Order: sequence, then structure tokens, then C-alpha cells
Amino acid sequence: MEKHSIQNGNQTIEFSVERKNVKNVNLNIKPDMTVEVTAHEQVPLNFIYDFVKGKSSWISKHVKKFETVQPFKQSEREYVSGEAFRYLGKQYRLRVQETDEKELVKYFRGFIYLYAKDPDNYKRKANLLEEWYREKAFITFQNSLDKHYPLLQKYGVEKPSIDIRTMKARWGSALLDSNTILLNTELIKAPRHCIDYVVVHELIHFKYNDHSEGFYKMLYSLMPDWEKRKAILDDEVVKDL
Repeated sequence: MEKHSIQNGNQTIEFSVERKNVKNVNLNIKPDMTVEVTAHEQVPLNFIYDFVKGKSSWISKHVKKFETVQPFKQSEREYVSGEAFRYLGKQYRLRVQETDEKELVKYFRGFIYLYAKDPDNYKRKANLLEEWYREKAFITFQNSLDKHYPLLQKYGVEKPSIDIRTMKARWGSALLDSNTILLNTELIKAPRHCIDYVVVHELIHFKYNDHSEGFYKMLYSLMPDWEKRKAILDDEVVKDL
């Protein structure tokens, strides 16, 4: 990718440009606050500069939202009863309880219960909750894949496997060489219909390994409201991570 910057009044906007076979000039802000522009190789650089400058207010608005979650707020957590944690699009209160039996985390009747042998052991509580999130993420993501894969199966797409990882810059990635969809563990904090959007998005990449017109035509066909789902991810979920 090419690195560029423009000056708009007192504001300096740094962004990268990736040349792809796309019909429109597309602008995207990643959760790590990097600004990416994709455009066809025939689009002049001056046009892209004007395009970014025209989007300066929009860029500033969304960068400010992402600033509140950089880096992830794990270090600010206390893991004490009453603290709120997001799960599948909703906020739930944590209840920490001491136990002499197996340490575990479970969701029950609107609360997330964390059972620990030492309720004052911050690191252990953090690890228990992280393990629970990862377990729930893998199950939920796999169920979403099982549900939506038939949409792509008729196009000759081989069913990929699911892998998860905490990522700062993206929700998911299609790894064609290993036939794997890599998903951000943090996605478990989003509503199910937003998780479905990311899974379908990545599934389509096994048919179109780009963001070409064909890719978006298929995305609109399979999920007409994908833009609303993406907006919820970018505008509501990210700020609470």
C-alpha cells in the first residue's frame, strides 16, 4: 500500500492507498484508527486527495470513536462484581463468587458469573473470562458458518474451517491458502446478526478474493442489509470494546 497525507486546515490526515479492481473509490477506517482508501489504478491521485479531503469531517468523527478503544481496555478492567461486560450485543453485569470447586465462568439469567478460588486474583479472573469468551466465540462463529455456508456452497465454495484470534485492525480475514476464516475474538461482543455479516463477508472472499463489483453484488444479494449490520459494528460495538 502507498502511504499518503493531506492537510485540511489544521488537520493532517494520513492514509494508505491500495489499488484494486473496484468500480468506486472506497474509504475505510480500521479500529486501530488507520485510514485506508481502495481505488482502481486508473483513478488519479489528485482525485483521491480531493475525495479524502471531502470526507475529512466524517473521518474525524469516526477516528474519535476509535480513540476511546485504543488500546483495548483490558488493562482498565477490575473484574469485580457489578462491572459491565458486553456479550452478543448486550451489556451484562459481572458477579464474582468464591468457590472451592472448579473455577469457571457462565452466563445465567442476565448475569455473567465468575467463580474463582481467589476472588482477589486479578490475573486469574482475567484469564478465566478470556477463556470463556474464546469458548463462546468459537461455538457461536462455527454455528454462524454452518448456517450460512449453504449460501456459498452452490457456487462451488469449499466449506472453510474457523479459527479465532484477538485482532486490533479487522473483524475477520479469509485465508485462502489454508481454507480458513480467521475471526476476531472480540466479535463475540457483537449482536449475532453482525457476526453473521462478518462470516458471510469472509465466505464471499472464497469466491471473490477482492472487493470488486462482483463481490458487492453477491453481498447485496445474500444480505441486502449488510451496511446496517456493518454500521452497528463500527459505530456501536467498537466503542464499547
